[in-house]
Amino acid sequence: MRGLTPAHAEDGEKSSVLDKFERFNCRLSGWCEWLGLAAMLLMMVITCIDVVGAKVFLWPLLGAIDIVMLSQIVAISFAAGMALIVGRHIQVEFFFDLMPRRAQAVINSFVLLLGLGLFIVIIWRLCVLGYSFQTTGEYSATAYIPLYPFAYAIALGSIPVCLVLLLEFLKSLMKRPQK
Repeated sequence: MRGLTPAHAEDGEKSSVLDKFERFNCRLSGWCEWLGLAAMLLMMVITCIDVVGAKVFLWPLLGAIDIVMLSQIVAISFAAGMALIVGRHIQVEFFFDLMPRRAQAVINSFVLLLGLGLFIVIIWRLCVLGYSFQTTGEYSATAYIPLYPFAYAIALGSIPVCLVLLLEFLKSLMKRPQK
């Protein structure tokens, strides 16, 4: 599965449900990617303020490491859906390309289903973890930032990944492999 290409209706045919679902996935993943980019920008700003404050003014930013750590979580989880759509994920294909087309289609469908199941479990466990953090009052070490919103945010940022994997799985079932 390489980067996704938008499916278009053929010969004036009305767009299918999968086409609409794909457009929704792209829009949702695009919005999430912007949140991830904002978190990257926050990491850069906090790091610059911390370094300049510590070296020039001898006043480091309190909790900078916590803010950068939590921003990384947001940046990675919210950009994952779009990275999957455009094909920026790691994939080993040298053995896969040597197989017959039908075997490739079966393996691709199985891997997509496995990935979907994995991310569903990840979302579920992150919600459980977030609830645990919320009830026990877990917070970061130096800035005392509550951790439960970030566990919920990672779960929320993983939803577009599930939707993309579901879409690709459905598309793999609909297409007929060539011999």
